[in-house]
Amino acid sequence: MEGLVERVRGLAAAGERVVVGIAGCPGAGKSTLAGRLATALTAAGLPAVWVPMDGFHLADVALERLGRLGRKGAIDTFDGHGYLALLRRLHTETGTVVYAPSFDRDIEQPIAGAIAVPPQARVVVSEGNYLLHDEDPWRQVRTAMTEVWYADLDDRVRLERLTRRHVRFGKSPEQAERWVATVDEPNAAAIRATRHRADLHVDIAALALSP
Repeated sequence: MEGLVERVRGLAAAGERVVVGIAGCPGAGKSTLAGRLATALTAAGLPAVWVPMDGFHLADVALERLGRLGRKGAIDTFDGHGYLALLRRLHTETGTVVYAPSFDRDIEQPIAGAIAVPPQARVVVSEGNYLLHDEDPWRQVRTAMTEVWYADLDDRVRLERLTRRHVRFGKSPEQAERWVATVDEPNAAAIRATRHRADLHVDIAALALSP
């Protein structure tokens, strides 16, 4: 983690607020890395806030209306333009508090205005599946970030973690395995294809981060 903190410190040397994105497949450890990085940066004297892209999940009522509820997590089940607008605000509105949404896994819904990014925040750490995709608005999301890293984890470990997470938040083991196979893994294939666009590849196993 120390090397990552020093990398961000270098990015922040110019004085502007830094936005670091972490992309990767479902279950790779993006959220764990983002949270730990924000904590480590703050402890090192570089105030940081974790703002997950998952806050821009479309609510279930919207997904049901659009006929997309059965594949929640696919690229078109997020408000990408809303996320882009927030990133732009985080760069320009540094003299006031900017509020961002979070995502509550207990209810599987976004929560508006749950995360405060204060003026003193030098770094925003965000993570999400589609930060490296090459179609709008995601292409613009990429350019609105200072750097985007890719979280790498062995697929066997990743799939085990992902299935356990689905079970922990309410699915039966059978439902979890089916969801991983039919929803998460097709998304993962599309995400993996963007890996080469990352500024840095982060070996999650080497960091020994446990979710």
